Amino acid sequence: MSRKIKDYLIIGFKGMAMGAADVVPGVSGGTIAFISGIYEELLGSISNVNLGLFKTLKKEGFKAAWTQLNGNFLLSLFAGIFISILSLAKAIKYLLENEPILLWSFFFGLVLASIIYIAKQITKWNFIAVIILILGAFLAYYITTLNPLVSENSSSLYVLAAGAIAICAMILPGISGSFILVLLGAYKPILDALNSRDFKTILIFMAGAVIGLLSFSKILKWLFAHYKNYTLAVLTGFIIGSLNKIWPWKETLTWRTNSKGLQVPLNEESILPFSFDGDAQLTMAIILAIVGFALILGMEKLAFQKK
Repeated sequence: MSRKIKDYLIIGFKGMAMGAADVVPGVSGGTIAFISGIYEELLGSISNVNLGLFKTLKKEGFKAAWTQLNGNFLLSLFAGIFISILSLAKAIKYLLENEPILLWSFFFGLVLASIIYIAKQITKWNFIAVIILILGAFLAYYITTLNPLVSENSSSLYVLAAGAIAICAMILPGISGSFILVLLGAYKPILDALNSRDFKTILIFMAGAVIGLLSFSKILKWLFAHYKNYTLAVLTGFIIGSLNKIWPWKETLTWRTNSKGLQVPLNEESILPFSFDGDAQLTMAIILAIVGFALILGMEKLAFQKK
């Protein structure tokens, strides 16, 4: 595929959008990859990392191996993701702590529109597709209701394993890798490592992510090649079920004390804005949800015009 510098800059910006989504516990970078039109190319490029690639490197040299890998695409995308995570971690942390309703409202609108977008990619609906969608929705919803681990583990082996597990969720539309980290009790150690530039922890986490990514991407690529409609149906279900996690208005059921001695929510449930204890910020929340929804529709329109 012939691309110009402008195309790789756009891919980098898509990576930044994925990185920003992955920082938020409840939003999947895989959803952003799908609605921005790079999901299947991403899976295919990652799955190119195999023995055949190393054989090409040995016989034909670096340039041929880089082309086989689709290296320019991956470099642009992951550079955008990495830049976004490093630069936006503090901003996202601030918004989560100080303006959670407004942040969740924007992402709720964005994810809601992405359900419509991905469902439209299904070319043939049948009974099995509907059942798979419903099962995917129930599974994702169940995951959002699980209680996070109270203890926070920052050991190297645990961070490595957390990276491998979370990355599988990060590339699945609807399943948030950040939320999986929260469930595992590894979210705060990773976020703290990003904010404090603890590169040892970051590199260990990235190593785990690479291990998980290389194995899981091959499975997803095979599913898209052989059962695309059913795969899209279950991914649509995942996103529908994940809406519970990013619903802006929550009631805290139980609390825990974090490492700084502060009381933070442990278990929450979604409630109506009219039942919210405090300022529901309903007008601004609706506006931001509409902005997020319109953003996806705009991206879809641009992608259609490009085709």
